[in-house]
Amino acid sequence: MCHVIVTCRSMLWTLLSIVVAFAELIAFMSPDWLLGSPRSDSNTSGAGVDSGEYRPSLGLYSRCLRIGKRGVGVSCGPYAGTFGEVASGFWQAAILFLAAGTLVLGGVACISIFSLCFQSIMKKSLFNICGLLQAIGGLLLMVGLMLYPAGWGSEKVIGYCGAEALPFRPAQCSLGWAFYAAIGGTLASFLCAVLSAQAEIATSSDKVQEEIEEGKSLICLL
Repeated sequence: MCHVIVTCRSMLWTLLSIVVAFAELIAFMSPDWLLGSPRSDSNTSGAGVDSGEYRPSLGLYSRCLRIGKRGVGVSCGPYAGTFGEVASGFWQAAILFLAAGTLVLGGVACISIFSLCFQSIMKKSLFNICGLLQAIGGLLLMVGLMLYPAGWGSEKVIGYCGAEALPFRPAQCSLGWAFYAAIGGTLASFLCAVLSAQAEIATSSDKVQEEIEEGKSLICLL
């Protein structure tokens, strides 16, 4: 019989697991990892008209540039047609680790929803299994984030950040929100791993067992 068990700690873990997975996915797909050096739109001129200065952005495999008359249009899309065209070998490795970590966290987020009804699988705690996977996902993301700045010396980055760009030194570029979101998601994945243990304790407490023995199928404990 399926017992739907909802506690504050288990619900917090489930919601945070979903948020972390979405944050990493959005960050991975975003072109806003690096904000390039300021550029002026050569098509913009005339008194009283904005100089058209803007900052292009560069992601792991995509970019955003301003195009069109007076630079009012923004074109965003992949700059790499194939995996081999990614800016550097370090970024290729970073993509693999970040994609693997995001995939693991996404799988855990889906499983966490079912944990409201199923708390174990093959006599193993679902929370403990998911917590372990979240820690592994966090480690994969951490490796990817460490590899990412090592690719700042590539020709692609130099074109955006200036000739002074070197590994771990972005020169005229600044870090975009996607990089910080990826870091935040990585740290939160380890927090989820810790909360999973608390969710296990909360859903297997004596109060929960008493509710089950009374024949209740929906158990909510605050």
